[in-house]
Amino acid sequence: MQLEPLIDFYQNLTPASVADFGSFYSDDAYFKDPFNEVRGLTAIQRIFTHMFTQVTEPRFVITAKVGAGDTAMLVWELGFRTRRLGHKEAMIMRGMSHLRFDAAGKVCFHRDYWDTAEELYMKLPLLGGVLRGLRKALSA
Repeated sequence: MQLEPLIDFYQNLTPASVADFGSFYSDDAYFKDPFNEVRGLTAIQRIFTHMFTQVTEPRFVITAKVGAGDTAMLVWELGFRTRRLGHKEAMIMRGMSHLRFDAAGKVCFHRDYWDTAEELYMKLPLLGGVLRGLRKALSA
């Protein structure tokens, strides 16, 4: 398991370093998040390349980690600024990644968990107001 180098890779990710995913992920790695489900290194790289076209200044900060055997969990914050939604202030999404490593120590399974409503949709100008109102109406 290459957990520390992988954490460093994510915390320093740039558009150019997306090409280095092969140093950490197997060729047939599986990746799933709330918007994507893909298999293969090229498809995973495409997701992160796309991230850099959708937001500015994305930066992952790993806030907690747990690893045992071939499995790890990373708790993270992704700070960014949107390109299309008119936000000038920085936004932060919080989530967790479940990782499994193959016999060569590379990630073969990566599943991200984060609440799209709380961490993204509620922060949008129009939709956010509707969702915040709905949340207030449904809360105890």
